[in-house]
Formats: sequence, structure tokens, C-alpha cells
Amino acid sequence: MTANIAPIIPAEFPELQALAWNRDVARPIPAKEAFALYERNWRFVDQKRLTAREKRLIMKLADEFGHGILLTTA
Repeated sequence: MTANIAPIIPAEFPELQALAWNRDVARPIPAKEAFALYERNWRFVDQKRLTAREKRLIMKLADEFGHGILLTTA
């Protein structure tokens, strides 16, 4: 599957920026990598801090790479 989503700049999304603490957040990352970061580290995401824009991004990433599902543990 070829992603139709442009690379993502973590600094533009507060929770993604927090998840990408160990890299340059001003540097774009592939959308698939952003999806993997969210999915792998969901337990660290403060869902109350998610902006509407970031929620839309997560849904778009889940549609593209997760068949509409973001695998998380409750």
C-alpha cells in the first residue's frame, strides 16, 4: 500500500511531539512511522490534550495504515 499522506512534522502535533522526544521534532517523519509511534506508545498519550487536528490525523493514519483501527491497550 502506498501512503497518500505527506510526511508529518511532530512539532505540529502536541502529543506526537511528546512521543518523539528523542528526535528532532521539527524534522518531518514518514506518516507510517508517525502511526507506529502513536500505536506503540498510546499509553503515554494524554487523550485530553489531543487537539481536533491531531485527532483527525490519528484517524487518517489509522485508516491508511491500520485498516481503520488504531491498536491500543486500555
